[in-house]
Amino acid sequence: MKVGIVGLGLIGGSLAKAYKDADVTVFGIDKDDLVTQFALMAEAIDERLDDNNMKECDLILVAINPVDAVKWFREKAPQIGKATIVIDCCGTKRTVCRACFEIADEYGLTFMGGHPMAGKERGGFKHSSAGLFRNAPFILVPKHHDDMELMCRVKEMIMLAGFGRIGITTSEEHDKVIAFTSQMPHIISNGFIKSETALDDSQMISAGSYQDFTRVAYLDEKMWTQLFMENRDFLSAEIRGLIGRLTRYEEALEADDPDRLMKLLAEGKACKTAVLKKCGPQQINGE
Repeated sequence: MKVGIVGLGLIGGSLAKAYKDADVTVFGIDKDDLVTQFALMAEAIDERLDDNNMKECDLILVAINPVDAVKWFREKAPQIGKATIVIDCCGTKRTVCRACFEIADEYGLTFMGGHPMAGKERGGFKHSSAGLFRNAPFILVPKHHDDMELMCRVKEMIMLAGFGRIGITTSEEHDKVIAFTSQMPHIISNGFIKSETALDDSQMISAGSYQDFTRVAYLDEKMWTQLFMENRDFLSAEIRGLIGRLTRYEEALEADDPDRLMKLLAEGKACKTAVLKKCGPQQINGE
């Protein structure tokens, strides 16, 4: 099996290393040639991905931002083999899937949206690791959901990188859910850490919840801005909902009303219990 990887940052670099550990031939390329050279020296890839070996790939994973992913696919579509499956790894799906499904149809290629549900606070190839995706879910967004032979083929190739399970959804549903499960935690954490109290001696009197809650405040502002803006309708709706719910807690405190506050806290606890019963302890956790 031969895999091509476009973009050798945290996600692309980790995919390259994971496939190399699985004895897969990996062709890779990054917009920064120094990163590509380093990946070659680190033996994370076997060769540069180019217009010649691109045709040899069974699978090409595009691990760059949505705008650049569409641009790359449009430019390289004539060089991609008809038997090759192309999957993007972007954090939002509607924009990239809409454009790339059309490009794939135009050139008779197979494209799927994809999202490896794992990450770290710090990006870049130097922070990538072969075990990043171990037992993590990989979400697929195919244009058609009824080609079982294709889905089984893709699943076999994806699982070689260490993923634990494959999920299948639509681009609309993906972006709606990801606004809540991934984008909201990043925005809330980023806003929360701006409190002046954080610059006091908060580290001295904090438990694990503070560290957990602020972990994703450290983010790549350029990448996340693009993802947030592409998903601004769903994300804005989630923010408005949270503001409304937080306001009710504030009102209970301002009114010195412990009964109302206790009721709100009990409601939140009940919601968490309901989520655990429905999803189990291993909930999707994307970054």
